[in-house]
Amino acid sequence: MKIGLLSDTHGYLDERIFYYLEDCDEIWHAGDVGSLEVLEKLEQFKPTKGVFGNIDGQNIRIRWPENQRFSCQGLDIWITHIGGRPPKYNPKILAQLKQNPPNVFVCGHSHILQVSKDPNFHQMLFLNPGAAGKQGFHRVRTILRFEINSGDISNLQAIELGKRS
Repeated sequence: MKIGLLSDTHGYLDERIFYYLEDCDEIWHAGDVGSLEVLEKLEQFKPTKGVFGNIDGQNIRIRWPENQRFSCQGLDIWITHIGGRPPKYNPKILAQLKQNPPNVFVCGHSHILQVSKDPNFHQMLFLNPGAAGKQGFHRVRTILRFEINSGDISNLQAIELGKRS
């Protein structure tokens, strides 16, 4: 299963995303979609899962939840927008992580690309694809692409889409 992961589009969808994610089976969006048009373009392109972010209006909040937790190729995946980062997780999230950590925890919000394993939570893989949109303080727009096969993640790639401006 090939996955394209993005976040923080803030209403802007770079056309190159369709090129880079052409071979993906699914797209996951970690919030701050910014417009219904972006959500619908992604859903028309590939099967898409996502969560709403703090800037998203009711039109996105009625389509996507605040948290998505699901199984994919033997991995327990949890996507949320404001989850924090290792070891500084959002306090609302931390209790749930301690009680039942997923294999893969996906967040957005920070606009900072980060991929790391958290030894405090059974080597849980933390993924933040950075920001694919033009709004925010990030300098380079980024997404992630990877494969999941029988409980293993491989071929993880960070893709730069260019400068924010």
